[in-house]
Amino acid sequence: MQSRSARGHSYFWRIISLMAVALGLFGLALQAEIDGNAGHALVLELDGAVSPATADYLIRGIETAHEDGAGLIILRMDTPGGLVTSTRDINRAILNSPVPVATFVSPSGARAASAGTFIMYASHLAVMAPGTSVGAATPVSLGGGGGLPFQDDPAADDDDATDPENEARRSPEPSNPGMVKAINDAVAQIRTLAEIHGRNADWGERAVRDAATLTASAAVAENVADFTARDLTELLDLAHGRVVQLDGEDFVLDTEHLSIVMLEPDWRTQLLSIIADPNVALFLMIIGFYGIVFELLNPGALFPGTIGGISLILGMFALSILPFNLAGLALIGLGLLLVLAEAFSPSFGILGIGGAVAIVTGGLFLFDSEVPGLEPSIPALAAIAITSLGFSLLIARLGWKVHKRKVTTGSADLIGAKAVVQDWSAEKGHVFVHGERWNARADHTLEKGEDVIVTGIDGLVLKVIPTNRNG
Repeated sequence: MQSRSARGHSYFWRIISLMAVALGLFGLALQAEIDGNAGHALVLELDGAVSPATADYLIRGIETAHEDGAGLIILRMDTPGGLVTSTRDINRAILNSPVPVATFVSPSGARAASAGTFIMYASHLAVMAPGTSVGAATPVSLGGGGGLPFQDDPAADDDDATDPENEARRSPEPSNPGMVKAINDAVAQIRTLAEIHGRNADWGERAVRDAATLTASAAVAENVADFTARDLTELLDLAHGRVVQLDGEDFVLDTEHLSIVMLEPDWRTQLLSIIADPNVALFLMIIGFYGIVFELLNPGALFPGTIGGISLILGMFALSILPFNLAGLALIGLGLLLVLAEAFSPSFGILGIGGAVAIVTGGLFLFDSEVPGLEPSIPALAAIAITSLGFSLLIARLGWKVHKRKVTTGSADLIGAKAVVQDWSAEKGHVFVHGERWNARADHTLEKGEDVIVTGIDGLVLKVIPTNRNG
């Protein structure tokens, strides 16, 4: 018979063998998954303004594509433009991506305007759907300056007006020195991107200086886009075998058998997108302020203070990632202080109305209306104005009621009050009124426990009469 020790060793080796088989199967499955991922193109969506939220989503999407071994990243884009800082972050991620990135301006009617033009130039492959456009990449000033007032060069020769070689030299210069720096920086950036991927640098400069635009077919003819495609499938078919610059070296695209995988924005991106919306940021700050004010007016309520504190912090976080105008922020702060002053020093609405006007005016100036995605929402500002006015009117109404109300404190409140006689001797004694013991006198003899009414006060002595003799 087999000994107990031998049977134990046999069970032990069986378990080891099963674990080894399981690990082997797991490794094969993992390798199969990796091999399968290598055969897909990861599609990212940029629909709307370029913002910190979209930049975070695209950058993490590029990292995910590298980790999953994707063969191509397709950035499907329809944008009016957006923030310069977010655009630079996206371009930096594209230029350093180990996976080639193809920007696809789609569907028909979409555009790659302003910041979208820079992203398209930074991509390894630029594709446009029929009926789309690219260009208008002139930067605008943040903080109010309006548009770009160009000034023609008076020294330019009119005979050279149609000479393409002199067009760059004759490009008008903006009158604002700050915008001169911004435009020159943008020109240098787009020309650098054009040189990396062999695109039309001169047209890129015109898109920045003169807000030039191109249709899809014209962009291909001008060497701004590589080709046009109706959909993602046609893009993969036409991209196969093309040579792109990847990390400074030629890279041949192999897209013949790639499957299409969509990467939707996760909850983090969606939350950041909501918070980073200028109107939401303004609402959060206003709600936070009013929540704290209501908590101060009603100590111990807890709920307004908690919601207000969270909202105020989220609003400040939103401002930290959005470009804002200090003058607009100062006006909003002044308006909130005026509303707060109305709450603690009622002026029957004067301070509150002034505060509402300051808040709305600050909201108009807080974000630049010419930057896509940062336009102030008139309905949102109207809602804030109505809320502020409603709060001020409520405070004014409460102040008016208090002003008209009968006095309920001090010696004046004792006149007409009912009291109870505690002890009495001749024409004087003590009465109990409003929880206090007072000296009292009357023209009549009173009994202990008798109800009396206070008719007057002389120093610290109350004048009382019996209730059955009142009137």
